[in-house]
Amino acid sequence: MTAARVSYDEAMEDFDPVFGIEVHVELNTKTKMFCGCANEFGAEPNTQVCPVCLGLPGSMPVTNEKAVESAIRLGLALGCSIRESSRFARKNYFYPDLAKDYQISQYDEPTCYEGSLDVVLDDGTVVEIGIERAHMEEDAGKNTHVGGSGGIQGASHSLVDYNRGGVPLVEIVTKPITGMGERTAEVARAYVATIRDIVRALGISDGRMDQGSVRADVNLSLRAKAPAGEDQDAVPFGKRSETKNVNSLRAIERAIHFEAGRQAALLSDGKPVVQETRHWHEDTEETTPGRSKEEAEDYRYFPEPDLLPVEPSREWVEELRGTIPEHPAKQRARLKDEWGFSDLEMRDVVAADAVPVLIATVEAGATPQAARKWWMGELARVANDQGVSLDELSVTPAEVAELQSLVDSGRINDKLARQALQGVLAGEGSPTAVVEARGLEVVSDDSALEKAVDEALAAQPDVLQKIQDGKVQAAGAIVGAVMKATRGQADAGRVREIILQRAGVEG
Repeated sequence: MTAARVSYDEAMEDFDPVFGIEVHVELNTKTKMFCGCANEFGAEPNTQVCPVCLGLPGSMPVTNEKAVESAIRLGLALGCSIRESSRFARKNYFYPDLAKDYQISQYDEPTCYEGSLDVVLDDGTVVEIGIERAHMEEDAGKNTHVGGSGGIQGASHSLVDYNRGGVPLVEIVTKPITGMGERTAEVARAYVATIRDIVRALGISDGRMDQGSVRADVNLSLRAKAPAGEDQDAVPFGKRSETKNVNSLRAIERAIHFEAGRQAALLSDGKPVVQETRHWHEDTEETTPGRSKEEAEDYRYFPEPDLLPVEPSREWVEELRGTIPEHPAKQRARLKDEWGFSDLEMRDVVAADAVPVLIATVEAGATPQAARKWWMGELARVANDQGVSLDELSVTPAEVAELQSLVDSGRINDKLARQALQGVLAGEGSPTAVVEARGLEVVSDDSALEKAVDEALAAQPDVLQKIQDGKVQAAGAIVGAVMKATRGQADAGRVREIILQRAGVEG
C-alpha cells in the first residue's frame, strides 16, 4: 500500500531536515580484499569464490595492500587524517548474501577520519560537508529476488551470487548535515556526484553507479522548526530512516523527496517515525520498510583475530598525498575558462559525464570546441541509442582527435567525417583507415569537379541564366547537385568557384 505523504515543498515548510549519507565505493583492485579471487564485474555467478571469501573453516584472510593504498588516497582527497594504526573488526549479522555471517570491516579505528569536502551546486554555491570517517571493509554478495517487481517484496524466491563477496570497499560516512532546508535533496545529489568524480579522478574505481561500484545509503530525519529567534541546533534530531543501496544520482534526490513527504505526513498526524532501513523502488519511486535499524552494539563488533593492524608509515602517506589530483570542481572551473565554454556548455558536458573524454581528446590534439562537437553531438546520440555511457563507446579520444585532424586538413568534410565515424564505431579501423577503405576523401581535383559542374549546369540551364542575370545565390542549386553526384565528397567552396567561372561572374 502506498504510504501517505505530503509534497516535498510542504515538508520543507513545516520541518527542518537532517541528513547523512554513507557512500560505498568498490575499489578496482585486481583481486578481492582478503583473498586472491578476481575482482571483476559480470562473471558467471559464483565463479569468483574461494574458501577465504566464503569463510570456510581453516581459511585465513590476508589484507590487499593495493586496497589499503587506494583507501588512504581517497581519505586524503577527502581531507581526512590518516590513523597511524588501525584494526579490522568482525561485524556480526546474518543475511543470505553474507557467507560468513560476519563482515570484516573497521569499527572504532577507521584508517581515515575527520575530513571535509567542498561540494559545488549548479548555481555555484559551495557547501562544506563534514566527513566522519572513511573505512575499509569487504563487500557482501548479491541477492537477486525472483518474482514480484524485482524487489524482495512479493518475490517467490531469491538467488545469491557470492562473486561480489569480499570485493574491497571504502565506506565514506558523513557527519549529520543540517541547515540545507529545501536544498537538501540537491546537496545530497551533488555530494554523491562529487565523490564519484573524485574516485574516478583517483583511478581507484570506475564509479559506475549502475553496476554498484558507487552506491549510497541515504539517512534522513525531520525535526520541528525552532520558534522565531531561537537556535535551531538546540532542537533534537528526529528518528531517521536509512534508504539502502540507492544507485543513481536521480534516485538519491527522489528518495529524499519521498522520505521527507512520508515522514512529514506521519509527524503531522501525530504518528511516530520508525527508525529502520528502507528499500528504494525505481519503478514506483517509493521506499518500503526493510528491517529495524540496528545500533552498533547489535553487531557485536570485536577485533578480527586473523589480521594484523594497518600501520602506514608517515613517509608513505606523504608520498601518496603527492598523487592526489585536482578537486573535480576546481578542475571544471579551470577547464571552462581555458576552453572558453559558456556556463551552459560546461554544465551540459558535466551532466553528460563527458569531462574525462574531452580532456583526453584535447590532449590528443583536438581543439576543445571540436572535442565538444563530436562527444556532445554525434557520439552522445549514439551512446543514447545504445544505452551506454560515452566512455563505453568503441571509439577512443585519440581517434576522435584524428577524425577532426582529417577535417582540419581538408581531406574530409563534416558530412564525410560522420560516415567515417560510423565506420570506426563499427570496428572497421582508425578514422584514416576507414576514410581510405571507403573512399571518403574530398574530391579536390579540378578536372573531376569541372566535369561534375558541367553536367549539373547542362541539366539545369535555367540556373546558369539566373546566375548570369546576377542571381548568384542560384549557384546553390548546382552546388547541391554536384555534392549529390559526388556523394558529398566534392569541395563545396571550389565547386562554387567553378560554377561562377563557367557563368562568367566574379564571386
